[in-house]
Amino acid sequence: MRARLVLEIISDDGETIATETVADLVKVTKGAEDLGLSLSEAKGLLTKLQQAMVQTQVELWLSGNRELDGRRLRRKGSYPITFHTLFGDVRLKSPRYYLPHLVGGNGPVTISPLRTLIPDHIAPERLYLETRWASLVPYAAAAELLADVLPVESGANATTVRQHALQAARRIERELTEERVSFMQDACPRDWMNLPVPDGRIVIGLDGGYIRDRNDRRKNFELIVGRSLPEDGNARYIGFVHGYDRKPQRRIFDHLKKQGVQANQDITFITDGGEEVRSLTEMIAPASEHVLDWFHITMRITVLRQFGQGVENHNEQAGQGILETLRRIKWHLWHGNAYRAREEIDELQFDAEALETDYPIKRKFLTAIGEFRSYIASNRASLINYGERYRSGERISSAFVEATVNAVISKRFAKKQQMQWSRIGAHLLLQTRTQTLDGSLRSTFQQWYPGMAIDNHESGETALAA
Repeated sequence: MRARLVLEIISDDGETIATETVADLVKVTKGAEDLGLSLSEAKGLLTKLQQAMVQTQVELWLSGNRELDGRRLRRKGSYPITFHTLFGDVRLKSPRYYLPHLVGGNGPVTISPLRTLIPDHIAPERLYLETRWASLVPYAAAAELLADVLPVESGANATTVRQHALQAARRIERELTEERVSFMQDACPRDWMNLPVPDGRIVIGLDGGYIRDRNDRRKNFELIVGRSLPEDGNARYIGFVHGYDRKPQRRIFDHLKKQGVQANQDITFITDGGEEVRSLTEMIAPASEHVLDWFHITMRITVLRQFGQGVENHNEQAGQGILETLRRIKWHLWHGNAYRAREEIDELQFDAEALETDYPIKRKFLTAIGEFRSYIASNRASLINYGERYRSGERISSAFVEATVNAVISKRFAKKQQMQWSRIGAHLLLQTRTQTLDGSLRSTFQQWYPGMAIDNHESGETALAA
């Protein structure tokens, strides 16, 4: 069997512009592997089809953009360029035209119109796909995947994929123009009363994770990641390198505004109580609050209980007293009674210091109590009635943030990959990875390139139906 595929390009007025054979196949059917197009045949077909279509489109566009102020520009020559598309790298000739001479003018004497049409020499769809895949898997794996399924000559070039992904990330960064760090900055409280009733509370969990520093492999640096969960709407991720972003609060503010959060809306920040991450939540909005994560409280109490059980093995009465005190501390904290909880912690510390036992790690036990006492004291303003919130169905734990750290950081930046990162490289990749994970990367590209939102197949079906 022979199959010949002919491309016919027709102008808007119905006239045939070009006719070209893009495939002439001979198929012999002996097994399942002979049915339909093979991967190599499909790649070759798409490459020829793309070359013919892009060349014709460029020629038509150039013919309509050769005039300036009603004057046809004189051609000087051309230079070769490569347009990287999803279906092959298309070689084009970029013409240069003389500009009209202006008396006393110091501007350029020639112009290359194609620099306006394709300034980055890469198709937006390919840039999107490279950015998305590079955000999910290592650059080399993304490049190999491109080469496996698409007819791209530079698909195996991990450096190119990395450059394109970071190019998109830098554009996302440039769009962060918001200089305000709070809804209360440069705003009048009277204006908040005129705002419509907000949709409901939005919960934001923030936490940190560490990755290896490429410049000093003995050290790590911290990434701050988070996830915002509105009552109605899609969840969104946020991430940045701690210390690299000099204005991290404006990033959180911009993140909230993009989700439609208003100044009069209730916002709950849940963190592990660390000083750095807690400071990011201060004074964001008039109706915002910071809540100390219950999971981290119970985790510290669990450690103290293990010490108490160790004491019980050496002094049963003293050990049981310590465990009972820890039970009361947890009960007071669960009900939001920070004052009584701190009193019980002080009593626990006094009893542990006065303890006469041969418990071998008593010093570590005392250190753990002191750290827990400082932890609760520094976060006393963030302690709430956890039991009441829990019974109301509201979030009291940042367990979803722990999953966020694993999804955003561990699966791409660390663990099995054992990579080293520069601060700027990690920060930029975080911008595309967070948008890839929450599904907003495509809409970002559609804002940059509105034509990506147009589905030619759907529009064709609509026209036929009409």
